[in-house]
Amino acid sequence: MSGEADTAPQGNPAASLAPRSRAAAHPALLRWLVLVLAVGVWESAARAHGSVYFPPPDRIARHVHELWFDGPARHLFLSSAAVDDILPSLGRMAAGYALAAVAGIVLGVAVGRSRRAYALANPVLQFARAVPPPALVPVFVVVFAFGTPMQIASIAFSAVWPVLVNTAAGVRNTDPLRLDVAAVLRLNTAERLWFLVLPSALPRIFAGLRLSLSLSLILMVFSELLPGTANGIGFTLTEAQTRSDLLTVWAALVLLGALGYLLNTGLLAVEKRLIGRGRAT
Repeated sequence: MSGEADTAPQGNPAASLAPRSRAAAHPALLRWLVLVLAVGVWESAARAHGSVYFPPPDRIARHVHELWFDGPARHLFLSSAAVDDILPSLGRMAAGYALAAVAGIVLGVAVGRSRRAYALANPVLQFARAVPPPALVPVFVVVFAFGTPMQIASIAFSAVWPVLVNTAAGVRNTDPLRLDVAAVLRLNTAERLWFLVLPSALPRIFAGLRLSLSLSLILMVFSELLPGTANGIGFTLTEAQTRSDLLTVWAALVLLGALGYLLNTGLLAVEKRLIGRGRAT
């Protein structure tokens, strides 16, 4: 009886895990399949409805190509309109985001390293991050007037808080035992920061960087909707709305979505490179 019980079939764990393993083996294929299905539903619904307010995706894609990507190959297929619209927007966003990232990491490390500094600064940080960015536009207009400096300043000031708060939290969560070992090894402050504190805080730092990246894209568009702007994606969006050019409006929205996806994908690749695939989420 015991021998028969020992040799009784207990199920095949590999067979039970097969569907899950197949799904996990092709996550990118599944994501693209969902995207293709969503676009197909949109295409069918738009053609069936026939509304001028909701053009089908194939018309939008052709218009995006005609507007911005029908240039020569030596210019990466960018047209003159792309140079006037996309590059200035990305330049403003990159400048504001870089300032926010550097300031957020430096100040976050400084605040997170001191328990007293964190306790004193935390209410101010929570208050500042809760202020809606559009509410600060009049302040920046008074300080910088309309133009590129105001746009960069508004992006940097509003995008710095997620990086700062997450960096400070990551630094505070450094394992105390590792700090004790660093003290025994007599590591100086710079060595502790570079070899211990920053690697420990990297997951939280990148979490803040991802939040700031999406916020920077939103603020870039918002800042270009204001008076005094002569180029950029937001300016193109405003001009198209004024002319009731709905196809260009949809093209600008699709372009912004694609830029957001590409920028976030690039940041995730850097994160996986630095902290490992298993910890980058």
